[in-house]
Amino acid sequence: MQSIIEVMQSQMWFYLTTVGLVSLCVGSFLNVVIYRLPVMMQREWQSECRLLLEDELTAKPTQANTNEPFNLVKPNSTCPKCKTAIKPWQNIPIISWLLLKGKCANCSNPISARYPIVEAITALLSLVIAYNFGATEHALLYIFVTWILVALTFIDIDHMLLPDQLTLPLVWLALIVAVMGVTISPADAIVGAACGYLSLWSVFWLFKLLTGKEGMGYGDFKLLAVFGALLGWQSLLTIILLSSVVGAIIGIALLSIQGKDKTTPIPFGPYLAIAGWITLLWGTQIQNTYFNLIGY
Repeated sequence: MQSIIEVMQSQMWFYLTTVGLVSLCVGSFLNVVIYRLPVMMQREWQSECRLLLEDELTAKPTQANTNEPFNLVKPNSTCPKCKTAIKPWQNIPIISWLLLKGKCANCSNPISARYPIVEAITALLSLVIAYNFGATEHALLYIFVTWILVALTFIDIDHMLLPDQLTLPLVWLALIVAVMGVTISPADAIVGAACGYLSLWSVFWLFKLLTGKEGMGYGDFKLLAVFGALLGWQSLLTIILLSSVVGAIIGIALLSIQGKDKTTPIPFGPYLAIAGWITLLWGTQIQNTYFNLIGY
């Protein structure tokens, strides 16, 4: 492992090229995660509800209770319209979409541009991490975190949901690497995770007591706990303030463009992810700039 890192450090172009190509492929897989994970969760919930209500034997067969496997590996990717299996050469990140002109090779059904966009975003963000941190353990860790953040962001946009299957492993990963001495001290990581969770949890319950409404989901608490465990409790205020600013700007812009009412709920997870990712890279510079401006 150490020799591989040394090679990457001495050949920056090779390192960045490798990160870019791998991240493009990962971005293609993230498209699968973004689509299938919420469906898998819904099917699991429906199965649990049927067991709880004891109507399993009388339930009519549906797509949700068939015995056919549905996970991140099976079934193979197919066109949603004609069900034709997607060939390997038709699944090359970005390139295949461009060669196919955004259409299915069999039935010419349009293929959403979001697929190559997710792949490109994944590669671009990973390259930014790689360039800023170099060929280091920190870069490998933060690139992996970036991949999960991309998946969480688009799932939350689609379903107003931040799955525990993604957030909780990240919390544990952040705590483990702290114990291994890769990031911050174990004490700061534990306190950061606790403060990250409890800060938004407190806001959630205060808002609910005052208005009777739920202002955010529990997934938001866990996502902030991830950043608290990675960066320490000292970074949490920066992340919360940045996410509020980003959320206000993007949220108002989207509501205006889409012509929706201002009471329309919008996911907060993407803004937390953006703010946390920015803080991951430039949190110290942002804090120093702020303290300089206020003369601290």
